[in-house]
Formats: sequence, structure tokens, C-alpha cells
Amino acid sequence: MAVVCGALAACSDDGSTAATTEAPASTAPAAPDSTVAADTTAAATDTTEPPATTAAPATTEAAPAAGVWETVTAPADCMCSDGSGFSWFVRRDGDPTKVVFFLEGGGACFSADTCAPDSDTFKRTVGYDGGFPDGEPSGIFDFSNPMNPFADYSFVFVPYCTGDVHLGNEAHDYGNGVVVQHKGFVNASTALNAMAELFPDATELVVTGESAGSVPTPLYAGMAHDLLPDARITVLADGSGAYPDIPGINAVIGDAWGTMAAVPPWPENADVTPETWSFPGLFIKAGAHDPAITFARHDYAFDQTQSFFAGLAGIPADNLVALIDQNEAEVEAGGVDLLSYITPGSSHTVLHRPEFYTETVNGTLLVDWVTSLVAGDPVADVHCTDCAAA
Repeated sequence: MAVVCGALAACSDDGSTAATTEAPASTAPAAPDSTVAADTTAAATDTTEPPATTAAPATTEAAPAAGVWETVTAPADCMCSDGSGFSWFVRRDGDPTKVVFFLEGGGACFSADTCAPDSDTFKRTVGYDGGFPDGEPSGIFDFSNPMNPFADYSFVFVPYCTGDVHLGNEAHDYGNGVVVQHKGFVNASTALNAMAELFPDATELVVTGESAGSVPTPLYAGMAHDLLPDARITVLADGSGAYPDIPGINAVIGDAWGTMAAVPPWPENADVTPETWSFPGLFIKAGAHDPAITFARHDYAFDQTQSFFAGLAGIPADNLVALIDQNEAEVEAGGVDLLSYITPGSSHTVLHRPEFYTETVNGTLLVDWVTSLVAGDPVADVHCTDCAAA
């Protein structure tokens, strides 16, 4: 069995949770073939030869594969948690009318302890130090796999290095000399705007991500609607369905990250407060803003990484699947249909792994479910019965 790793934490060979290692500063992405100027309207050729091997993200999540990616250098107001520069990656040899906007995961921090220089709970820089399972691009990043529903899509891959689930806009001082640039919203929203400029004729857009990167997918889908109003938009959130709406925690973490700066000026957000700007609430607000968006998610019922981070935030998570189901009920009570595929066991995220093609629950292959989902065909919820099974 391949090593199962997570966006919020890495895993050992036996699947037990281990914290992510800090990403090396200034590590090059996997074999980009050019560098794109920050305005993304004019590309400057980089004559550097790409490395012969494919690197992978520091959290062992999906990384751009050799030969198909360009690096976009972000404007100066974009940055990682340590103030280092930010960039993102673009695959333009797919269909320009079909686009995936992918948000990388890589942990979180929200206190002096979790944000300290020696903390290993979040990824700090854009860079890679690991590999895909079995050393080759896999899951939705295996563009040679005929089963891949995204094989012919163009991609925008947004790295994660800010500890704020792509929702922050705050330089926060946690004391004891710990200052973190929570600029995830600045980074990802800049990449989103660039995506709309690069692919103005997109008619199909999938906003997706793993773990920390899956949390804000509904928000960015709603913002994408404003930029590409004629595109059919699908959200696929992988590995964050258990984090509940708790006003006190929303406010404390939101204040540290500056999440109120990530609230779009939609009429639906007129009454938003730090207490009510919650992770499940992102689905409700985005769904109200554009009812045509299709919202879906994938989770493991007893995801050990979600349990770990819930515990750090003071959320009891012994019965994680109950939190997952509770959040879905809350979203749907808010008027949004949230499609779900809930798999038994304690793994964490699947989109970048070979299991994307083999995972089956109640006779339904995940890849078939996702293929129908992004095609706009009707799909039903898939939910494990013996959810604790490995």
C-alpha cells in the first residue's frame, strides 16, 4: 500500500499521523518550463533546463509534473508566512475552456506554539521535498491516465505557505517574537484573478483542493463566478468536512488570520461577523451568491489529520464522522445542496493519490462519481456504513 499522506500532516509508512516537515526555502517547483510575469499577460522565457526528475510538494501533496507547468512569480504584496516570495503554477496545454483551480494544503497555525519557528504544524514556503506515492504523478495529476476526468483540463495550482487555509490577510504578532504573515487570501485571490485573465473563455471550472486547501474552495468558487459569470462551476473539497461552526473559535482564529479581509462584498455577506464567518458557512454564503454552483466534498470518516487539528483547536473529535454529517446538515439547512462521498477509515485526502482510481464505497468508484460530478450529471451521496473500517 502506498504511503498515505495528508495536506495538514504527513504520515508514516504505517499511516500514523506525523507532523509535516518545514518546506525548504527557495526550493524550485517540479520542472516548470517557463516563468510568467506577475501580470500573466506576457510570458518571459526561462532558459534554465528543467530537472530530470519530478519533485513534489513539501507535504507530499500533488505537485506540478515535469514538462507541463509554468511558474508565475507573484506581485510583492503576495508572500509566505516567513515573508519569502510567493509563486504559483499554470498548465496551459489543456483545453483553455476547461480549467481546474487547485488549492494546495499544508497545515495551519493559530497560536504562539503552533506558529513558533520550531512548530511543524504548517508549511512555510513554496517548495517541495518529497514525492508522489511510487514516485510518479498520480491521482488527478496523472494526465496520461485515460480514467482521469481532468486529463484534458488546464490547471492553476496555488501553493500554500501561510498557515491560514488561504483565508488570511494579516501580519499577526503571537508574542515571544513570533510574527506570521498570514497572507493566504492575498496570494490565492491574486492567482484567481490571473486565472480569469489567462482563461477568459472558460466554460467549465472546477475549484478544488486538499485538506487546508479544500476549506476555502466554496469561497473561491463564488469569487470565480464574479470573474467568469458564464462558466459552469463545480466545487470539490477533499479532506476538511469535519471542522464545525463554533462562534468562539471562528472569532479567535479569524482575528489571528485576518479572515474578515477575505469576506467578499456580496449582498449575502452584509451581516457577516467574525463569529459567523465559519468554514461550513462558506458553502452557505457562496451558494446564496451563485445558486448554480455545484458543491461536493470527499472525506474519510475518521480522518486522523482532521482529528489532530480539531483537537489543537479544542474541538472534541472522537466521533469525527458525526461532525462531518453535522456540517453537511448545517449547510443543507442553509439552503445549499452539498453532495458528499464519505469513505471509511482514517486516511487523509485522495485527489493526488493512486487510490483516486480504485476507492470504492457501496459499489461506487470515486473516480466515476467525480467524473459524473464534473460532467454535470446527477450524482447521489455516497456514505460508508461501517465507517470505522480501515
